[in-house]
Amino acid sequence: MAEQVLGPTSHNYYSQRLKLHYVDWGNPTAPPLLLIHGGRDHARNWDWVALSLRHEYHIIAPDLRGHGDSEWARGGQYALIDYVLDIAQLLDQLQLFPITIIGHSLGGGIACQYSGIYPERVQRLVALEGLGPPPEYLRRRPAHERMQRWVEQMQSYAGRHPRRYPDLDSAVQRMQEANKHLSAEQAYHLTLHGTSRNEDGTYSWKFDNYVRQHSPYEFNMDEARRLWGRITCPTLLVRGTESWATDPEQDGRASAFRHAQCANIAQAGHWMHHDQLDTFLSIVRNFFEQTG
Repeated sequence: MAEQVLGPTSHNYYSQRLKLHYVDWGNPTAPPLLLIHGGRDHARNWDWVALSLRHEYHIIAPDLRGHGDSEWARGGQYALIDYVLDIAQLLDQLQLFPITIIGHSLGGGIACQYSGIYPERVQRLVALEGLGPPPEYLRRRPAHERMQRWVEQMQSYAGRHPRRYPDLDSAVQRMQEANKHLSAEQAYHLTLHGTSRNEDGTYSWKFDNYVRQHSPYEFNMDEARRLWGRITCPTLLVRGTESWATDPEQDGRASAFRHAQCANIAQAGHWMHHDQLDTFLSIVRNFFEQTG
């Protein structure tokens, strides 16, 4: 009888000379499922989802460049297409096709782009608020203003040092301040895997401050819609009703997808897979059953 693995195994791969990290929840003969986290997050934020789905799927969860236990990018470059390249490199190495992808926020954007570039490789797609800024947030500003702001932003990060917390409990408190829906157990788990202990005994977040950057190039909705329109697999767009994100069905973005369903989760913010885990899992399972 095979020994049951209690947690995921840790692995590394390379993309653009960066040593990147991912975890594998085992069950390699099952259908593959890729979980992509959001900005300033890490692979272990999916643990509760993975624990629920691991017996039905072979789950892979990467740390994006500059996040978790992956290396920080030289020069601080974190464009969306760089993340897409990293995911393409990971999947090319693992050869897990066709694959189902769940992505949250930035991870949802990466998943949508990858699925539009390689539609034949993706079996199902779940994007948790991963369509970029709501349409009303888009501002047409002169190029020189956007470039100037970006230069100033990057210069400010050069002199910004990671915040140091005197102990783990202080970092947990900050995590709870960022998301009021988190239980004490969730906040502790996310902080434990999202921080590193410094030489002086303090704690700092693992992510690179440069991942906070905003691109000087404006979000091109027309181009995004063309890319989303290339996605051939069934797609589920999920939103928390207490989030800043707007309903993609009401604002028209869902219409760009060929086979999209939309789901709104009540009493949940941007991290709906934490805020209402059982509801989220129920919605995802139903979607998988319908599209299996």
